[in-house]
Amino acid sequence: MPFGEAESIMTCNVSNYRVNMNKATKIPKATITRISLYCRQLELIEFDGYRMVSSEKLAWLCQVNPAQVRKDLGYFGEFGVRGVGYDVRELLREIKKILSVNRNWNMGLVGIGNLGSAILHNQNFADRGFYFVAAFDNDPKKIGNRVFPGLEIKPIEELASTVINNEVEIGVIATPASEAQHIADLFLAAHVNAILNFSPTQILVPDCCLVENIDFTIKLDVLTYKLKRELQSGQVERPT
Repeated sequence: MPFGEAESIMTCNVSNYRVNMNKATKIPKATITRISLYCRQLELIEFDGYRMVSSEKLAWLCQVNPAQVRKDLGYFGEFGVRGVGYDVRELLREIKKILSVNRNWNMGLVGIGNLGSAILHNQNFADRGFYFVAAFDNDPKKIGNRVFPGLEIKPIEELASTVINNEVEIGVIATPASEAQHIADLFLAAHVNAILNFSPTQILVPDCCLVENIDFTIKLDVLTYKLKRELQSGQVERPT
C-alpha cells in the first residue's frame, strides 16, 4: 500500500495523549533519555539496599552534572529534600510513572532474521514490561514455526488481524531497508501508533504517530569518527 493511501485511511488514537501531554512535548528528547538512565541506576542502588540518594551521587553514577539531574527532574515536579536527597523508592516509582513503564506493553515484531531473532531472545524487554505477543515474516519456510518466547510466526498478510486480536501497542521492525516503509504503513493502518525501527532506513509516518530509529551502523560511524580524532590528537594509542 503506498504511503499516501495508508495515511489517508489511518485514524490515530492519540487525541487524549496530545491533550494531556502538551507540556511534555516541550521537554527535550535528551532529558527523556537521561530520565531513563536515572531509572536504571535507581533500580541498581535500590537492589543494593540504598534508601536515599543525593543528586551528586545520581549524577556521578550517570556521568552527568548534578545541576542537570535537578533540572531534568524539575520538568516533572518537586522531588527530594534539599540537603537530604531523594527517597530511592519514591523517585523510582515517580520516574516509572513519567516514562509509563509502570505497566506492561504488548509488541509485535516483523522480520525474524538474525536481528529479529536476537531481539526476541533479549530478556531485557520482558524484564522491563515489554512483551512480544506477535511475530511476522514473509518467508514461507519460517511461517508457522515457533520462536522464542513461544510465538508462531505469522504471514505479513495476517498482521492487521493479529495486531488487533493481541492488542499490540508497539510495532518493531527488523526487516531489510527496502521493506521497512511498507511494514510501517501496515502497522499504522492497523492503528499501531508507536514504532521501534531497527531497519537501516528512515520511515515516514504522520505527525500523530511515534517512531524511534535504531541504526547500529550510525553509532559505529560516530564511534569511528571520535576514535580517529583521538588517535590524531594522541589521546589514545594506535593498536600495533
